[in-house]
Amino acid sequence: MQNFNDFQLHPDILKNIPYETPSPIQAQAIPHLLQKKDLLGIAQTGTGKTAAFSLPLLHHLMSASRERIPLTPKALILAPTRELATQILENIKTYSQDTAIKSGVIFGGVGQAAQINALRSKLDILVATTGRLLDLKNQGYLKLSGIEYLILDEADRMLDMGFIHDIKKIMKEIPRERQTLLFSATMPKEILSLAHDLLKNPVKVEVTPVSSTAQRVEQKIVFVQKAHKYQLLRSLLPQTELTLVFSKTKHGANKIHDYLSHFKIPSSVIHGNKSQSARTQALEDFKSGKTKVLIATDIAARGIDVDGVSHVINFDLPMDAESYVHRIGRTARAGREGIAISFCDETERDELAKIQKLIKLQLPTENFVGENEASVKMTKTKRFVDPRRKPEHRKPESQENKVGFRFRRKK
Repeated sequence: MQNFNDFQLHPDILKNIPYETPSPIQAQAIPHLLQKKDLLGIAQTGTGKTAAFSLPLLHHLMSASRERIPLTPKALILAPTRELATQILENIKTYSQDTAIKSGVIFGGVGQAAQINALRSKLDILVATTGRLLDLKNQGYLKLSGIEYLILDEADRMLDMGFIHDIKKIMKEIPRERQTLLFSATMPKEILSLAHDLLKNPVKVEVTPVSSTAQRVEQKIVFVQKAHKYQLLRSLLPQTELTLVFSKTKHGANKIHDYLSHFKIPSSVIHGNKSQSARTQALEDFKSGKTKVLIATDIAARGIDVDGVSHVINFDLPMDAESYVHRIGRTARAGREGIAISFCDETERDELAKIQKLIKLQLPTENFVGENEASVKMTKTKRFVDPRRKPEHRKPESQENKVGFRFRRKK
C-alpha cells in the first residue's frame, strides 16, 4: 500500500488521517479488518496500531445505518491503563472529526457522573479500562449486549496487571457474533491461550519483534554507584530537552522528584498512586513543555505518546528485559531521533545481561565517578517516641524529626 486511498476507506475518514503513508502494521492489518476478519496483532507501541484498528472500525460504523441505543455502544476497546484509554479516544476523535460518530471513555480514579452521562448519549465507540466498565455495568449504566466489535489493546499488559478475570467476566456479557481484535507487544503462552478463546480463525499480523529496539534511538549504558545516580541524573538534564525518566518503583519516582525539586529542576511524576487528575496534569505539563522532565514507573512505558521526547533515562534498569524495549520506544517517534541512557549500578548487572541478550546488542558503556564532596544525599529520618511516655514528657518534634526527606551535603 502506497497511501491510505488504496484502502478505499470512507471519504470522511480519509480527510482526517494525519499521516502520508501507512505504517507496516496498518498496511498489513487494515485490508483484513475491512473484511471483518478477526485479527491477532503483535506490535509495540509507536508502530501505528491505534490507527490500524480505529480506521477500519470507523469505516464499518459509518458505512452502516444503525439505531443508537442509550447505554449500549456498538464497539468496545479495552485498554490496561487510563493513559492509554485516553490516548486511544483522542486518536479516534481525530479520525472521526466532523462526522456523526460518537465516542467516549470510562476509567477509574475519577467521578462516574460525567461517564454515565456520556453512556446515556448513545455512544458508537466506548474505550474503557476493565474495572470501571464492570462497575458501571453492575450498576445498570452499561449494556454489552449490542457489542459488534471488540478490541483488546496491550493484552499482555492487561494480563501482567492481573485483569484476566475481569476480561473473562466481560466476555460472558458480549455476543459471540462479533469481530474481535487482540493486540499485544509480546506473545507469551497466556496470550496465545486468550487468543484461542476469543478469536475465530484469526489472521496473524506481526511487525517489529519485541527484541527490536527503535532504529533511531542512540543507546548507551552508564556504570554508576547506586549512591551517585542522583548526581548523574542532575548532570545530564541540562543537556536534554523533553526527558522521560523511568524509576523501578513509585517510591523511587517520588524520591527523584524530591531531589530535583531541591535543585529547583521542575519535574512531574506519574505512577499508580497518583490521582487521575494529578496524572492528567502531569502529562499535560510535559506535553506542553511546562515541565521538561517526566518521572514515571513502567505504567507509562506503554500508552504515553509524546512525539517530542528527546531522551529516555532509565534511572533503574527494569526487572523485565522486555520493558526496556518499551521504555526506550518512548523516544525517536514520528520519524525523529532519540537518545536512551541507562544507569547500571553494582546490583543491576544481571538485568543488563538479560537486556543485551534480548535485543542482541552489546551496548556502548561509560563510567561515572561521582564527586563525594559535591554529592547530595537523601536521608529518611524519624524520631522514635515511646507511646508509653506521658505527653508532657515528650519533646516537641522539629521539622527534621518528622517523617520525610531532607537533603544534606556529605562532609
